Amino acid sequence: MLRHRLLAALLAAVPAPAAPARTPEEPAIALRAMGSFHVGGREAVVAGRPVREVVLVPGGVSARIDPNGTYQVEAMYVQYHLPAEQRGAVPLLMWHGGGLTGVTWESTPDGREGWQQYFLRRGWATYVSDAVERGRAGWAMVPEIFQGEPIFLTKEGPWERFRIGAGPGSYRTRTALPGSQFPVEAYDDFMRQVVPRWTTTDAAQLAAYRDLLRRVGSAVVLAHSQGGLFAFRAAQTEPGTVRALVLIEPSGFGEATPEALAALRDIPVLALYGDHIDQNARWPTIRQRGLDFYARLREAGGSVEVVSLPERGIFGNSHMMMDRNNRAVAQVVQDWLAARGLWR
Repeated sequence: MLRHRLLAALLAAVPAPAAPARTPEEPAIALRAMGSFHVGGREAVVAGRPVREVVLVPGGVSARIDPNGTYQVEAMYVQYHLPAEQRGAVPLLMWHGGGLTGVTWESTPDGREGWQQYFLRRGWATYVSDAVERGRAGWAMVPEIFQGEPIFLTKEGPWERFRIGAGPGSYRTRTALPGSQFPVEAYDDFMRQVVPRWTTTDAAQLAAYRDLLRRVGSAVVLAHSQGGLFAFRAAQTEPGTVRALVLIEPSGFGEATPEALAALRDIPVLALYGDHIDQNARWPTIRQRGLDFYARLREAGGSVEVVSLPERGIFGNSHMMMDRNNRAVAQVVQDWLAARGLWR
């Protein structure tokens, strides 16, 4: 009995994890449904590998592991939340960037609400995915199924390339760009969500995104960085499924043939860019490639709005959607969608 009392006292003394901060005037999130599924993928056969006896847990009985056989590979994981009162005219699909997963749309590294919660509160049905070879989608045997080596991100990489820090060498001194809105004190927590990525799986990722569009039907696609490539190309190849494209600093773009551009003619596009782009070695080129593509799309009859956040009076934004002013940036997206009749 005394032991139980001591244990209860110890447990009571342990502080509960801090809940993400929520603006008091925001209503609680009410859902009518939530769930998840996998979509896409194919079967792959592996042969000629040696059979092994493996002890899978310490002290366990060895198991015969035969890696030869048929595998289900290249599927994508999707988690959906459907609000009790739906105000978005269609679901909002949230596609992450390279080396990342759907976590980037969820709680921020410093514990605030992310864009998934923001749009749920406004009545959008959200579908957050982990693309092929990321997160809960998983990856396949190398080199029998996946080709090439995965790319891993060091802690220096995003700090210096995502316009958080002041260029090469800034991670070593933890020097952030002046006025940076990224929660640098939580940078280690951000890096905990980083995962390996491949450069050889684009076709598989696009196929899964196309399957997702066919399953969900008409939708708005909200895509970050590498996700912009798949958003454009899925919209070009799945006519009638995409009502609007919202692109957060896309690093890839669609096909630029007359036929491919024509497929985007009736899909309004919003492209958002943050701060300090001209101070970065890569981002002026990435942005210019985007501007060139948008110009060609406009010439083909498409509608593209490019927003530079500093020109809107919103300063300090990095490459990510988890900066301290993430709600202000999300409001730009919300207002744009509402103005196009996609929110009621």
